[in-house]
This record gives sequence, C-alpha cells and structure tokens, in this order.
Amino acid sequence: MITFIFFLPFLLGFVVVGVYGERKIAAFVQNRLGPMEVGPKGLFQTVADLLKMLQKEDIRPKAADKALFLLAPILIFGSIFGGFAALPLTTEAFTPAFSVGVFYLLAIVSIDVLGILMAGWGSNNKYSLYGAMRSAAQIVSYEIPLGLSVLAVVMYAQTMDLQVITQQQGILGEAPRYFLGIASLEVTGIGGFLSWNVFTMPFMWVVFLIFFISGLAESNRVPFDLPEAESELIGGYHTEYSGFRWGIFMLSEYAMMLLVSFLAAILFFGGWNTPLPNVGVLKLADWTTGPVWGAFWLVSKGTFFIFLQIMVRWTYPRLRVDQLMSLSWKYLTPAAILLLFVVGIWKLWML
Repeated sequence: MITFIFFLPFLLGFVVVGVYGERKIAAFVQNRLGPMEVGPKGLFQTVADLLKMLQKEDIRPKAADKALFLLAPILIFGSIFGGFAALPLTTEAFTPAFSVGVFYLLAIVSIDVLGILMAGWGSNNKYSLYGAMRSAAQIVSYEIPLGLSVLAVVMYAQTMDLQVITQQQGILGEAPRYFLGIASLEVTGIGGFLSWNVFTMPFMWVVFLIFFISGLAESNRVPFDLPEAESELIGGYHTEYSGFRWGIFMLSEYAMMLLVSFLAAILFFGGWNTPLPNVGVLKLADWTTGPVWGAFWLVSKGTFFIFLQIMVRWTYPRLRVDQLMSLSWKYLTPAAILLLFVVGIWKLWML
C-alpha cells in the first residue's frame, strides 16, 4: 500500500522531471541548448510530449500474438514497480519490514526479462526478436555480478533486511563500526558518512563500482542499451509499440534507474541516514535524523546517482555485443567473486 501511495505518484512526477533534466544535462554535455520553446526554459516540453504520446493511435501489428503483445509492457512495469515495496523510505515506523527484502527485490525485478521476451516474440518482427534475445543474454549475464555485489553487502551486514542494513549505517546502529578498518575509532554514536558501508569497509568502493556498472546494464542504459540500439535494431524489442504502450516501456526504464539508484544509496551510502556526523556539541546527525529528514536524504542520494547515470549515457559510446559480454564474464564476475571472499575474510577478521 505504501508503494502505491508514495512511489506511484512520485514515479510519474519523476519521469516528467527526469526526461526534462536528462535533455538539459545532455545539452550541457554536448554544448547545446536543449528544450527552450515550450514554457520558460522549456519546462513544459516534456508535458507537451506526454500529452502528444497519449493521443497517438494504439497500433497493433496484424500478425502479432495479441496476448503476449498486450501483456508485455504491463509485466515489465509491474515487476520493476513491485521492487519499490521493499525499499525503506525512512525510519522503521513508516516503512514495512521485509526480513528477506534483498532476496525479494532481486527476484521480482528479474521477471522483467520475461516481459521483454514476450514483447519481442509477440511483435512477430525480426528486429524486435533480436532485441529481446540480446536483452535476455545481457540481463542474465549482468545479474550475476550484480547479485554477487549485493551478496557482499549482505555478508557484511549479516542480514537481508534493507531496513536493518540502513540502520547499521547510522546512529541507530548497535553493532560496532570502524572507519577504514581502524578498530579504535568507534563511529556508532558519531553517525553521518563515517558509518556508511563504503567508509567502514574500504573494498566496498570496488563492490559499489561493480554494482553501479551492472545496474546500468540491467537498466538498458548507454553504454549497455544494445537491446534497443536504434542504429541497428530501429527500436529493439519495442519497435512495434506506439502511444501509451510505448510510454510504459519508457516509464519502466526510468523506474529501473530510480530503483537501482535507491538500492545503491541503501546498500552503500547509508540509505535514509544523514551524511552529517555528530561533532562534539554539534549533534548534526541527531538534528538531521527523522522521518522527514530520512525521506529527504534518500531521495537526494537517489537523485545524485541518477545524475551519474545520465552523465555516463551522454559521455561514453555504446559497446559492441562481444565487448558487453566480455566485460561481464571476464572481468566483473571474477572480480565480484574475489571481493566476496575478501569481504568474508574481512568480516571474520573484524569479529
């Protein structure tokens, strides 16, 4: 219920703002102006595009498999949107607890590949089918380093509850925390960024890098957007979709961006915890901790990671298929396995 009450309106608003923001960031990176005609500074351009999209005719190929074609976008968006139910928005009083939240999130989000396959096969279009098969290979490949990086955090935190993982990274945590492995520096009462996983365990920075790269691939974002590479597949698995149904695919892509960003913030950067530490009589962490502050910090961190994803898209070129697979199987997966052992040894050593 909390997911629908908070995240659905937030997600719809985020897409409108996110598309405008991505256009402006892309224009800045490429030394262009971006939207500037519709509304002040082009603020209403995305709204105009949305209204135009909703009025377009819903075209269905005559030879398409009707059931698969119509169900695919709903399945993709539903699986991604269901993942938001496990995210701790703020303190425990305002967020449902999932004792296996990490497992649930990874399991339900992985269903989206079935929707992509349904879209490609049901369209009865060879370009759509190629895009769907590429997506299946890509998502299956990058789910392994992504899952291993998440497992490293779970091993370090000793829990699959995302709320508990968040609490351990702030002043509410009860377990001893160490700054960069220095056992004499207790930071549980200090809070702030000193309690975040990336600072209490130095190798977590590498784990986060693997997670971030794999998250880009899972979101089909450049340089990993091969399933919908317009230069060779026209539009990939959603070539035959138009109007509102095509909009659901775009909504799902931005929803996945947001979900990966929130999960990165929760696993590595304290989630809803404040970045400000308690320093002497200045109880900055205590003053900036609470239900409203928690939602603010989580959204702020998620927005920052979305900005990074947009910058990556407009900075790096698209990879080839062989480069995409090599990056996953030859580099990210072995590195993730090695780091899993390192985190395990670190955890035993600290105990």
